[in-house]
Amino acid sequence: MRGGGRVTGGHEAVQRVPERVVGRSGPRIDNSAVDESRYEKHGGFPEVSPARIGADFGPFIEAMRTLQDLAVSVDAPDEVFGEALDRTRELIDLLEPYRAPELQGPAGRAVELPGRGSLLLLPWQVLEAGPDGIVMTGEFRRFHLGGNGAAHGGVLPLLFDDLLGMIVHYAGRPISRTAYLHVNYRRITPLQTPLTVRGRVDRIEGRKTFITAELVDEQGNVLADCEGLMVELLPWQP
Repeated sequence: MRGGGRVTGGHEAVQRVPERVVGRSGPRIDNSAVDESRYEKHGGFPEVSPARIGADFGPFIEAMRTLQDLAVSVDAPDEVFGEALDRTRELIDLLEPYRAPELQGPAGRAVELPGRGSLLLLPWQVLEAGPDGIVMTGEFRRFHLGGNGAAHGGVLPLLFDDLLGMIVHYAGRPISRTAYLHVNYRRITPLQTPLTVRGRVDRIEGRKTFITAELVDEQGNVLADCEGLMVELLPWQP
C-alpha cells in the first residue's frame, strides 16, 4: 500500500510541481482541486515540504543512475571490478556520515527532478497534472532490463503505483493508500525509447478512488494498462 499525499517521503512520495500553467518551458499544472488541509484532518500521515537542493544534487543522482546502468551491463576484467569496488567503498565512506532518517534527505523530495531525485522511482517528468489526470513522459533505462531488450515486468507496476498517488493528490481526494493494482501487459515495453504514461480517476465510491491508466509508445500503441484502487486512510492509520 502506498500513500497519496502532497509531498511525502520514500516510496510514498507524490510529485507536487509548483503551481503554474506554462507551455513548452514546463509542465501544465492545475492545483485547483488540491485540499491543502488534508494533513490537518489526518494525523497519521506526515506532511513533508519539498527539499531545497543545491546545484550538484541533480547531476549526482543522474550519475548514480548511469552507474546503475553500468553495473548491470559492463563486461570488464576482474581487476576493473576490483578497482571499481575500491572507488565505491571510498564513496560509501564519504557519504555514510550523512545518512539521515526518512523524510530528512532530499531524495524523494526534490520535486523539480525526474523521479523526485529518488533512485527507486523511475526518472520520468510530468507534462500535465490536474483534476482531470496526469501525463508523464520518460523511458526505461538499461538498469530496468528484464530480458531480450524489454523492460522488466516488475518496473511497470512501480511506474503505475507512483502515478496513482499523484492522481489522488491532484484530484483533491483524501490521503489514501494503494489497496490493489492490476496491470495488463499488452505489448513488449522497450528500453531507451520515449514513452508516455497517463491516468485519471475513473470513479469514486465513498473512501475508494478507482483509477485507470495506460502506458503508450510514440505511435499511440498501448504497451500496458492498469486499474488501481486507492482507499482513504482513517484518522489513526499511518
